[in-house]
Amino acid sequence: MSTPITIGHVAELVRSKNAGPFWQTLDIFFANDEDYRAVADNPSLNTDAIARLYLVDTDNIRICRIPEIRAVKISFPRPTVQGGRDDRDMHAGQQHVPLTQLVLEPRE
Repeated sequence: MSTPITIGHVAELVRSKNAGPFWQTLDIFFANDEDYRAVADNPSLNTDAIARLYLVDTDNIRICRIPEIRAVKISFPRPTVQGGRDDRDMHAGQQHVPLTQLVLEPRE
């Protein structure tokens, strides 16, 4: 039985950050076109998967695939306003971790 391949295995860099006080963005960067396509074209990377990982409504998720720079950007509303009383990650710098564990469907 083979080990499942995750975004974290394929990506060169996965990071998260604020996109203003109300939104956060997850960035996935790749070293080459093959790795980019392996994730960007993978059916596992979709709004339903992001909604499950981050407990957000699929209607509020934006996924932008940018082949020119071999990157995928995913944005959605922050669970709380940046700097608000309930904010546990002021810069959204740790929010990329669940995305790295997203299992990709095997390529044929």
